[in-house]
Amino acid sequence: MIPFAHYEESAAALRDRIGSFRPEVLMVLGSGLGYMGDLVEDPIIVPYQEIPHFKVSTAPGHKGQLVFGTLSGKRVAVMQGRMHHYEGYSYEEIGFPVRVMKLLGCPCMIVTNAAGGVNLDFQVGDIMLISDHLKIFLESPLRGPNLEEFGTRFPDMSFLYTPVLQEVARQSARELGQTLREGVYMYWPGPQFETPAEVRLARTLGADAVGMSTVPEAIVAGHCGMEVLGFTLVSNMAAGVLPQPLSGEEVNAAAEAAREKFSKLILACLGKL
Repeated sequence: MIPFAHYEESAAALRDRIGSFRPEVLMVLGSGLGYMGDLVEDPIIVPYQEIPHFKVSTAPGHKGQLVFGTLSGKRVAVMQGRMHHYEGYSYEEIGFPVRVMKLLGCPCMIVTNAAGGVNLDFQVGDIMLISDHLKIFLESPLRGPNLEEFGTRFPDMSFLYTPVLQEVARQSARELGQTLREGVYMYWPGPQFETPAEVRLARTLGADAVGMSTVPEAIVAGHCGMEVLGFTLVSNMAAGVLPQPLSGEEVNAAAEAAREKFSKLILACLGKL
């Protein structure tokens, strides 16, 4: 179990770097989506390895740094790169940065990922608003003694993805003339892509997209009392949907192709929060 003192030490070290700046929104950016951090105005960049107790992101395309500054008039903390269970990190370690941001006074998180489309009506390049998630048979980031400083022992997950923020996303998409899909994101630990049989199982259970991130951070944010808004970029159709193998390269290529559309939506949402 990570002691509360470690969270406090990380938060104190960040306060020394950012002074009186206090983030209003934490942005956790997924594979190929880290460019949003490059849009931050008056950035203060803090590499993860310079923060006590932070782990280093090793996934391809993840810079591994926090960017503090302003986007769409909001004070943000942007994680350019996240930690994954498949990198060898515990779920508690994956959620560590979220709790540190809570100690800095951050009340809200926007979390993004690039994932495989399970819903047969979806296509590569679609953006899906996460309405709910599935995580079954896997350990929780809240396992172990509860840290009462962050939240209750048995947190409710009924409205983990904040309904009011979902409506902000819908409104923003309408104003931009964008088609915004909605659906359930199913978490798989990876790093191997899901098998066709696992994708069929996911579809049977009601999943619309499958991926290897987001859910641990969302659970921790919910436990902390933070509001959560989640988006999935459909970067490929999941295994078995199309008669072709999957690759990490196509994930990053799809994120690059959707850069303008995705950026406009996130910035519009930020402006309304």
